[in-house]
Amino acid sequence: MFASGIDGSITWLLVAAAALLGLVLSPLAETLIAKRLPRLGGLPAVPVRIATAAITAVLCVAFSLRFGLGFALPAFLFLAILGVQLSRIDIALHLLPNALVFMLLAGGFLLLLIPGFLNTQADDLLRAALGALILFAGYLILGLISPGAIGMGDVKLAAPVGLYLGYLGWSQLLYGGLLAFILNGVVTALLLSRKGRNKTSEVAHGPSMLGALAGVSLFIL
Repeated sequence: MFASGIDGSITWLLVAAAALLGLVLSPLAETLIAKRLPRLGGLPAVPVRIATAAITAVLCVAFSLRFGLGFALPAFLFLAILGVQLSRIDIALHLLPNALVFMLLAGGFLLLLIPGFLNTQADDLLRAALGALILFAGYLILGLISPGAIGMGDVKLAAPVGLYLGYLGWSQLLYGGLLAFILNGVVTALLLSRKGRNKTSEVAHGPSMLGALAGVSLFIL
């Protein structure tokens, strides 16, 4: 019982730390993005910043509960922080900045090296790299076939999304790739039903990709 109490305390401390991390790093990320990428229009409105910080904190908590104090946790906290920012920008501007997409890919890979090296899980790293290549290639083909539906930003985002999904497993890569299109289809149908919405190109696909990645990471073991 004593050991169980200690484990419970550690879990609550981890959850609190993850929530605080999300609440602090979300506005910091927004400030850095506004400073480094002024073409995006500066800082978003205060309600948007509050919502973004809240979503980031919730995701950080969810990932901390999913991965515990494992070596993979920093990579997924990084995903929560930067992924929410990319979603926010894509929803507002229909744009996925190359710098942020590359940062998610490079940062995610470097952070996933930690569990790969320390746990000698070389297979996971190889699968992650292949996942990035496979999903990128799939989106590239779709983007060339139907450029109005899939933009080049989505094609580039497929690489880091595939990296994380591939790290989790082949099944996760398959489910995540399919779920992104299902989510985007649902969102598209809802938005097209609203007055003044008559083009599927008005629907940002990036948030569905990142949302599918988060969902698969949290709920498909």
